[in-house]
Amino acid sequence: MSAPDATPPARSPWWKTGWLLELLIALLLFGGFQAWRTRAVPSGPAPQFSGTLIDGKAFDLAQWRQAHAGQAQLIYFWADWCAVCKTTAGNVSAVAGEHPVLSVAIQSGDTAQVAATMQAAGYRWPTLADPRAHLLRDYGLPGVPAFIVIDPQGQIAYTSLGYTSESGLRLRLWRAGKNRGEARARN
Repeated sequence: MSAPDATPPARSPWWKTGWLLELLIALLLFGGFQAWRTRAVPSGPAPQFSGTLIDGKAFDLAQWRQAHAGQAQLIYFWADWCAVCKTTAGNVSAVAGEHPVLSVAIQSGDTAQVAATMQAAGYRWPTLADPRAHLLRDYGLPGVPAFIVIDPQGQIAYTSLGYTSESGLRLRLWRAGKNRGEARARN
């Protein structure tokens, strides 16, 4: 009889243990869930709207886009009662220094209440109050926080719901702006 081998069996590399498969499944589920949640978001041209910003200035999406011609733009839908919105606000502030950002405050009160919230939090983006969430519904969004990236041609390039990182916002804005050059090259 021979003595049992005292060396433990060799461990499989991590990708053979199922971690990679589990990660892939999680990413596919997350992507599928995002696609299902944004199924009602219009594609193509961003729906036009106008209103009055919380600082009292008139706002028109077409004019705003024209003032930022050649750039990708971000529309950020949020609410003062939304905890996740509070975690993404810093990401939006960081991006707003380099890209055109418009925010729409959903069901957060009238213009004066939204202005007070913005001032208390130190947010400095142009903002529309949408007490009855009409704009949210016009964009087919089921809730907040929600992000719409519009490319320089006025097309909805990306839609995201829930927490979105600063790098995620920057990447989407960069890709939407990059597509501008590709569209010109094709014409």
